[in-house]
Amino acid sequence: MVTKETKKISQKDFENKVIEYAKTGLTSEKIGQKLRKEDIHPNDFEKKISQILKENNLYVNPDLKNVEGKLNKIKTHYEKNKKDKRAMREKDRIFSQLRKIKLYFKVPLK
Repeated sequence: MVTKETKKISQKDFENKVIEYAKTGLTSEKIGQKLRKEDIHPNDFEKKISQILKENNLYVNPDLKNVEGKLNKIKTHYEKNKKDKRAMREKDRIFSQLRKIKLYFKVPLK
């Protein structure tokens, strides 16, 4: 069995890469996936990706971001298709899901 070697980079370079990807709008989950594709395994370093992002004030809760994205997608669909009752119900369901997540993470409701 042939194993793939991971790239050896310094902790500082790792942190800079994480910050660079976060500024492009990626969540900590997506940053980890992207680094693994580049053969850089996040477990080889001292700090977690989310910890690095929190220190640099770039952390966005991935659960919250994913649900907000889903809500925006269904809203645009519903605006084009007003007769789609299923989409209306789905929009309401996702909105309540978003509200619950915001209450859980103590994010102000808008």
